[in-house]
Amino acid sequence: MSCAAKKKHLKKEILDSYEIPTNEQKIVQVVRACGNYLYEVISSQEETFLASMPSKFRNKIFVKRGEFIVVNPIPEGGKVKGEISEVLFKNHVQYLKNQGVWPKKFSDKYSEELESHSEDSDDDLFVNTNRINVNNEAYSSTSEESDDDDEEEEEEEGKDCK
Repeated sequence: MSCAAKKKHLKKEILDSYEIPTNEQKIVQVVRACGNYLYEVISSQEETFLASMPSKFRNKIFVKRGEFIVVNPIPEGGKVKGEISEVLFKNHVQYLKNQGVWPKKFSDKYSEELESHSEDSDDDLFVNTNRINVNNEAYSSTSEESDDDDEEEEEEEGKDCK
C-alpha cells in the first residue's frame, strides 16, 4: 500500500470512528508538545504526565495545544505514562458528551473555548496556537500610567525651581 493510501485510510479511520474509551483509557488535554512525538498532557484528576504518539500517527496527524486525546496507560512507564490511541475532534467530543462519558472538569473548559471562539469576529484570521497569548492591553496601560507619572513629576520639579 502506498504512503498516500495509508494516510487516506488513517484519516478515514480517525474521522469516522466514534468509540467510547474503555476503563483503562483516559481522556486528557494536551498542555504542550515536548518534541520527539512526546506530549505533556493533563488528566481530569489534574495529573500531568507525558504521552507518546505511536508510529502509525507520526507525520500523518498533528496535535495542538488544548486539544483532547484518548490515552492508553503504559504501566511500566517512568516519565511516559501513556500512548495516544485517538485524537478527539469537535464531533467526537459532542458524541462523548451525549453518551455521558465526558469528564466534568473538561466540560467547563471546552464550553468556554467554544463560547470564546464563537464570540470572536476574527474567525478567518490565522491564530498560532503554539504560542502563549500575551495580554498587550495590560502592558500598554501600565506604560501609559508610567508616562503620566513622569509628566507629573517633571511639573512638580519645575515648580520647586521657581
